[in-house]
Amino acid sequence: MGPKKARLVLASVMVISLLGTAGIAMPYPVLAPYFLDQIPNDLTNFLGIHPKVLLGFSLAIYPLGLLIGSIFVGALSDHYGRRKVLLLTLFGSFIGYLLTALAVIYESFIAFTLARLVTGICEGNISIARAIGAELHPHIERTKAISLVYASTYAGWLIGPLIGGFLMIYGVANVFNIAAVGIGIAFVMVYFTIEARQKSTKKPASQDKLEFWQLIRKNNSLTVLKHKEVLPIFWFYFLYSMGLNAFYDFYPVWFVDNLQFDSRGIAWATVALTACMILVSSFVVDKVNFKYGEIKSMIIGGAALVILFAIQPFSNEVYIYPIFFLIGGWIAIANGMVPTYLSKYFGHLGQGKVMGLQTSVFCITNVIISIVGGPLSVISATLVILIGAVLVMASVILMLATRKQQALMIKQSQDNEQKLEQPAM
Repeated sequence: MGPKKARLVLASVMVISLLGTAGIAMPYPVLAPYFLDQIPNDLTNFLGIHPKVLLGFSLAIYPLGLLIGSIFVGALSDHYGRRKVLLLTLFGSFIGYLLTALAVIYESFIAFTLARLVTGICEGNISIARAIGAELHPHIERTKAISLVYASTYAGWLIGPLIGGFLMIYGVANVFNIAAVGIGIAFVMVYFTIEARQKSTKKPASQDKLEFWQLIRKNNSLTVLKHKEVLPIFWFYFLYSMGLNAFYDFYPVWFVDNLQFDSRGIAWATVALTACMILVSSFVVDKVNFKYGEIKSMIIGGAALVILFAIQPFSNEVYIYPIFFLIGGWIAIANGMVPTYLSKYFGHLGQGKVMGLQTSVFCITNVIISIVGGPLSVISATLVILIGAVLVMASVILMLATRKQQALMIKQSQDNEQKLEQPAM
């Protein structure tokens, strides 16, 4: 692959990431007003359970599916090829969104949650797009490629909620139908732009003999954790993602409870957040990485988020948008370092697997926070966001405590890998 072809593949992956994420993000500003502000129905008042508890469960079921999918989807793409697995999972997402819309129409909470679960499983394909971006190195510098893929993902988080917020007037079901259209466009783009041979070049030959279920059991993303040098960054990202998801999942609830915002107001706050994410990820992240390195940048970004998360719940309508803009910038810096770090130092374990591990961690923390945060938000959404600040602070402390240990373990791992690659005398 030459530089020109690499740029074309990167552009395609960016558009696919944008459309796919827009489909994921479109319902987010819709769900909080739908469960909390509209006339109760059989879906939002299922078995007489408090709507905030149902909302928390609804927020948790999608990332639970994403967790299940991300554990094996990236690893399967290492084996079967990026294009084939992308097409299958995008088709599954398309069907999942249509089923979600039907569940809203028929007011079935059980069908709604099952459809969101299936959609989440299929959208574990996020790790494939990141793996493709990482594999464009050296034609495109790794940090730059990954940061641009992230920028397009953030653009999806901007466009999706904005469209969802303004389409709410046409009904919640139609929001999910339009999300399905976005996924359908992504499917067509993958079919015509990603070549069948676009897959990992590091696939062990022994994997050819593995059957499908053996591959899932023996070569999923969680097997990366058998390598002890991965554990420090794993625990950092676990705590960091717990805090970040506390903010992501419950700032819409905070807006409804404290500022009485509707779906449009929540959408504009999301625009402020994601606009800065896009700008920083596109033009700043690679420069910050070059100057400070991944670990120091994660520490600085995490520390800044601790301060901003602690301030945000006590702000008002005047200051909330500038605060969200700043939060978006620091999220982009901290987020952008993790996949670069994983790809650079652990990509030899399988790019699909390590990117799948990152997605898995993000999803499992989202599930935990959604389930725990739902009942806590009945007391106070502010409390949930402040707990998020404490969790991010814990991740920063952990990174400070293990930074030297990480450098030593990575060096030892690289030395061992070089010895194994040397020909026998």
